[in-house]
Amino acid sequence: MDINEIIDLNGKSAEEIIAALKQKSIEVPQWGGKRGLKAEYDPTMHPVMDRGRYPDLVNSDGTPDYVTRITYDLQRLAVKRMTELCNGIPVKRIYAPQNEKQKVIATALESIYQRNRINSVNIERNNMLFAGCEVMTLWYAVEQPTQYGEVKSNLKLRCANYSPMLGDELYPLFDEQGDLIALSVSYRRKVGKRTVDFFDAYTADRHIKWSTNDGSYGVMEDEQHTVGKIPGIYMWRPMPIWENSSNIVYELEWAMSRNGNYLRKNSKPLFVVMADEQIAYGDEKTETQEARAVLQYPKGSTAQYVTWAQAVENLKFYCDSLRQSFFTQLQLPDWNYEKMSQMALSGESRKQLFIDAQMKVKDESGRLEEFYSREVNVVKQFLIIIMGESYAADIHALPVEIEITPFSISDEKDTISNLYLANGGKPLMSHRESVEQLGWSQDVDETMRQIEEDQMRDAFEPTM
Repeated sequence: MDINEIIDLNGKSAEEIIAALKQKSIEVPQWGGKRGLKAEYDPTMHPVMDRGRYPDLVNSDGTPDYVTRITYDLQRLAVKRMTELCNGIPVKRIYAPQNEKQKVIATALESIYQRNRINSVNIERNNMLFAGCEVMTLWYAVEQPTQYGEVKSNLKLRCANYSPMLGDELYPLFDEQGDLIALSVSYRRKVGKRTVDFFDAYTADRHIKWSTNDGSYGVMEDEQHTVGKIPGIYMWRPMPIWENSSNIVYELEWAMSRNGNYLRKNSKPLFVVMADEQIAYGDEKTETQEARAVLQYPKGSTAQYVTWAQAVENLKFYCDSLRQSFFTQLQLPDWNYEKMSQMALSGESRKQLFIDAQMKVKDESGRLEEFYSREVNVVKQFLIIIMGESYAADIHALPVEIEITPFSISDEKDTISNLYLANGGKPLMSHRESVEQLGWSQDVDETMRQIEEDQMRDAFEPTM
């Protein structure tokens, strides 16, 4: 498959080229539509909110009697949980420079990431991946004086994320060997008062932008770039992070909603009079129209309030079981204050609660590490443009390892005790480092000087 033949503008219409670029060899779940992922992700689109399937009632006087609709935002919560597990401890890039040039390069690379607030970008990308199943990050340069570490440049690197959750359509094009040869994105933007469709295609040396500004697709930009790689990175997964657990959420919502209807109907107190004679009722005045109410019933009658004895425990057991099943199947921890506060566990014991979730992160880390590694290669190509070809060999040779650490709860006291024992009972840090670590002192040097003076004073003036 030759990408140059596909994007050849001579003799082909824009619609033909775009149709060829849209050929997708992978199957990614659809985001929009009634059966798309958004219908599961957004609780307002769950079946219990469908008035056609679960209609409101109408009273005898024609007024609406709204039914109870309880939704659980567990799919969105699962996405957040997975993102927190992968990014609660930020992703690390471990550099291993072999010479002075590579040390400068490593500092510049990390500066590029920090300037782009890569930790926030990773959180956003993970949410897009785990919910929308695909995400694309485009790196580009704008002319603006800046400095990355010791390297001064007239180009400033930036990145932008694209996802079906934002209304974008992503089209990766792979060749027969599975290599990405083109990456395209279709999106819609407001231009003045008009809505215009755009289609951008990126290859290793070319960028073409089409738009419907004139009614149909026409070439808006056609430029060669010198990055040497596709300046975009693409990642996908075959199903959302909540997988096939939406039916559990729907059943939980149905159970709570139907029970809400029963509660509204039966929780009203009933005043029952047990007598052999017929008792007149219904002409009582409101509490604002009379100061007191007097009831008179035949002798031997009984009057009392009757309440509905509801089987609450069965409902609670059913809903708790459904919720637990949801998180257990997904290997995600159910973090809520009620459960965590009831467990008086040490730091080591709390770590054990995260074993299943850590295994889940390891399962997902493969595609994430591959994505981040490809991104490093793209940023390196931009850095060659910034620093010049004389640094190209060292930039390519600089090893960069991606490290994803699953989040877990730890107890510093347990960690320090274990390290103290492993170190043979010797100190683990200096006095100055402990003062800095505490963070209470505004001037560490002055604090250390005063401590030394106090120690000298105590040495020369021993207490009697």
